Amino acid sequence: MRKLTFLLLGCSLMLVTCNNSDKGQQTFTEGTTEILVDDTFKPIIDAEWTVFKSAYPKSDIHMIYKPENEVLNTFLKGDRGVAIISRELTSKEKAHFENKKIVVRVNRFAVDAIALIVNTSAPDSVATVEDIIKVMEGRQSSIGSLVFDNANSSTVRYLKQLANIKALPAKGVYALKSNPEVIKYVYDHPGTIGVVGVNWLEQPDSTSAGYISSIRTLSVKNIPGKPGSDAFYQPDQTNIALKLYPLIRGLYIVNCSGGPGLGTGFAAFLAGERGQRIVLKSGLLPDSIPSREIFIKK
Repeated sequence: MRKLTFLLLGCSLMLVTCNNSDKGQQTFTEGTTEILVDDTFKPIIDAEWTVFKSAYPKSDIHMIYKPENEVLNTFLKGDRGVAIISRELTSKEKAHFENKKIVVRVNRFAVDAIALIVNTSAPDSVATVEDIIKVMEGRQSSIGSLVFDNANSSTVRYLKQLANIKALPAKGVYALKSNPEVIKYVYDHPGTIGVVGVNWLEQPDSTSAGYISSIRTLSVKNIPGKPGSDAFYQPDQTNIALKLYPLIRGLYIVNCSGGPGLGTGFAAFLAGERGQRIVLKSGLLPDSIPSREIFIKK
């Protein structure tokens, strides 16, 4: 697994920088900047930022939460130097920066799971990846329909790639505006299946917290011949780590700021032991499992 260190990041002083809307003089832990974030990961990034801010009170990072498509569109324009998304850049996207002689550093810091949620009163308890693909293809499926957070979200993009489709079907797939709206919709409509990032269930915001007790996740079985095809698995840390739960994805921080700025410092914090411990406590899987020291008294 890749680790990000201040030593390596310090070398980026010599790199060409993006127009990242940084304000004034910055260091790794002081100054003001903005970071684009896929809003599917708002709970975990809010938790990381709270601890970072507590440790470095002279830091001021404005997290700009948007659906994945909007994050990437803004990032590729060069308006911001750091983005947090659920995939690595494509060859075309990398070439966009390379043509401008901008070096982009991409580091995974966590692994997330996409959860299928239902009201606790619903009879559904399991789903298969084959069922999910059928819905995404517009075919009849035993799981009925799926409700997403946003048509431009990373969860929609992930399941479109899983089903190998270019566009969403005319029926069976619906999109709202946010993960909290999906959670509330499933709470209000027991017959529906919602699609959310699992960190929204582990760290719900104040809007969603009151509904979580009436929400449960479906166990999912993979396609025959692939890991996790022998049984139905829950999206918990163990099954994510063993790659038995089939709907998993990495969380990446993409950095083209090039200098010793606050965005680079936050990237290093996410990959460091303290940032990884926050990931571990959040219910997601850290990219590097933090070490655990045990002291034995004589």
